[in-house]
Amino acid sequence: MSSEPGTATRTPRPGTQKSSGATTKKGERGAKEKSAPAAVQPLMAEEESKNPEEYQCTGVLEADFAELCARSGYTDFPKVVTRPRPHPISDSSASTSEKPTLEDQRLSASCSLNSLESKYVFFRPTIQVELEQDDGKAVKEIYIRGWKVEDRILGIFSNCLPALSQLQAINLWKVGLTDDTLSTFIALLPLCSPTLRKVSLEGNPLPKQSYHKLMAMDSTIAHLSLRNNNINDYGAQLLGQALSTLHGSNRTLVSLNLAFNFIGDKGAGHLADGLRLNRSLLWLSLAHNRIQDKGALKLAEVLRPFELKHPEVVERRRLLLEKASQERSRSPTSSRQAEAKMEREKPQMGGISSVALVEKMQSMKTLKGLAKKKEKPGPPQEVVKKEKSPTQGTPKKEDTTKPGKGKVTIPEQKPSRGKGTKPGSKEKRSILLESEQLVAEATEMINPLLEPMEHRDGKVFMPGNKVLLYLNLLRNRITEVGLEGFLAAVRYQAQLSKPRSASKGPVGLLWLSLAKNCFDSQCPMHIMIQELMLPKDPIKVKLKDEEAPPFST
Repeated sequence: MSSEPGTATRTPRPGTQKSSGATTKKGERGAKEKSAPAAVQPLMAEEESKNPEEYQCTGVLEADFAELCARSGYTDFPKVVTRPRPHPISDSSASTSEKPTLEDQRLSASCSLNSLESKYVFFRPTIQVELEQDDGKAVKEIYIRGWKVEDRILGIFSNCLPALSQLQAINLWKVGLTDDTLSTFIALLPLCSPTLRKVSLEGNPLPKQSYHKLMAMDSTIAHLSLRNNNINDYGAQLLGQALSTLHGSNRTLVSLNLAFNFIGDKGAGHLADGLRLNRSLLWLSLAHNRIQDKGALKLAEVLRPFELKHPEVVERRRLLLEKASQERSRSPTSSRQAEAKMEREKPQMGGISSVALVEKMQSMKTLKGLAKKKEKPGPPQEVVKKEKSPTQGTPKKEDTTKPGKGKVTIPEQKPSRGKGTKPGSKEKRSILLESEQLVAEATEMINPLLEPMEHRDGKVFMPGNKVLLYLNLLRNRITEVGLEGFLAAVRYQAQLSKPRSASKGPVGLLWLSLAKNCFDSQCPMHIMIQELMLPKDPIKVKLKDEEAPPFST
């Protein structure tokens, strides 16, 4: 009995130990809870540091691309390597003569077991870059070939390519582009440096033929290569509409390579329609396509004066009226003359009356009489302005009343014909010609519909496209029928370039390739085209000048 109370008195001690143990466990839990946030914070910092959007690119593509791929969880990514350059022959010969041991090492390495693997290094997925003076931050061109570029790669490029301040060209060869990835790639281009002017997408056929999106009005691409993309007539139609339409045209694209595609006569016709109002494209290659005589005649028609279609005539009238209203607002003193001109335009839209012609001739005579009385340098300039004003509103049908000339390019010559015997009229005519040339050169960059036109048989003819300098139609299906159309175009441009050889401005084709088509290369028309193009080819002219013997004095 005495032991029971003793045991009763001893029982609380283990409890107290348990409570103390519990307190120690609570202390340990509290310490762990306090230390847990300290351990979580570096993990959160690591996760935040791995976010690709927060990474600041340094401009070194090799390091930036690898870091962004690692942060995105992309382990098996291609490497960024420098594009190999061919070594000069002299340097290689000198190196072999000076260091034969290196050549022996190369030969031994080629005979090793790893030589088979080294042969296929070229086909491994890589991003080849061309550097400026071996500077890692000065990437000029990017070459990707032979492996599929997915959306995540393009997403990584959208982060690292804007840091390349000297990027000039992107070349994607057989990278498995789709219409969706092409849209992503196009959205990436405005983020890059403004020095990026060349894009090459070769060997990437698209089901929807959406290559025309690269030639939008706001595009900055100057050189575009779309070789070997299975582009058909529908794709050529979209490209032709991207070159120019009635209400706008591409003004940045300089060269377009459409070789090795499936473009036929219809596609060539659509491209020719795009060249009607385009004044920026200098270089066009349609080699290795399926163009026949109909398409060739369409292309040749654009190179010489062609008739304006009815929508183009209506748009030209609208532009001339806008131009006249702008000039009237700029010079309020000539507002009365502009109003009188607008009143005379109304009956002339339907036909030209003899009364209107008599009034116009009388006004011209009175203006010339005033110029003679004053005998100052100012009045001839006023005469030029007043003689040019009727052409702004009525460029069409005033010339049809003069059957003596087959082509009337300058309607202002009509009042001077009445006084052609006087020497002063020739000087005025030369002033008018020079001013017309200046206006033509100024308006050519604005809208080709404002160019001086030719009027024949009640139709309006626009001068041919003289901006295109290079046209390649190698290995198509053109016969002598299409060759005849190009001969007429080359003859017209050759005659047109003779009096303007010393003046600045477009001169027409400098290089035309029609070889390997369905006609004999020694046929008279082909030989005549080559003879007419020979004096205009700058490369051949330069070689001829270099080969010519020095002039002996």
